[in-house]
Amino acid sequence: MILPIVAYGDPVLRKIASDITPSYPDLKSLITNMQETMYNASGVGLAAPQIGKAIRLFVIDASPFAEDEDLSEKDRKALKNFKNVFINPKIINEEGEEWVFNEGCLSIPDVREDVFRKPKITIEYFDEEFKKHTQELDGLAARVFQHEYDHIEGILFTDKLSSLKKRLIKKKLENISKGKIRADYRMRFPNIKKGK
Repeated sequence: MILPIVAYGDPVLRKIASDITPSYPDLKSLITNMQETMYNASGVGLAAPQIGKAIRLFVIDASPFAEDEDLSEKDRKALKNFKNVFINPKIINEEGEEWVFNEGCLSIPDVREDVFRKPKITIEYFDEEFKKHTQELDGLAARVFQHEYDHIEGILFTDKLSSLKKRLIKKKLENISKGKIRADYRMRFPNIKKGK
């Protein structure tokens, strides 16, 4: 089932999400619905807060990125197989010199900006069978993970912009929160009264 994606301005996007247990209700169908929603919106990642649930869960399938001719062979290879479910994830270590890449977000349509992030991370997480994993990610795979991880920490990529950039996109963000935006997928807007 394709779910509406929560738009910028909704308080759920600012909550620090809670850990879940294997007994979380209908977890398998929730994961399937999140994946369907992500694919329908042509995204490479989707976090539970983006569908209105403040839980520590996100899905990633970065394989569409692997087609990008501008990427290094190493990044294309890493992204080709970077598809997973991340439950209760943690970033254990971040290293290297921050590098810039242009990011966007399904909750903030039509806004893309350059964001600095560390290039290499070590993570821990549970998969959908609640098996624990420790993994190292680098390059774009690390970046996609960090973007989704920020969502479960109540952080948006726009928070990482300079104050000048924030001022330049302020009106766009206000319009998104009011529903004055067209997206190619279902969205839920925080500042639209029911029945209008």
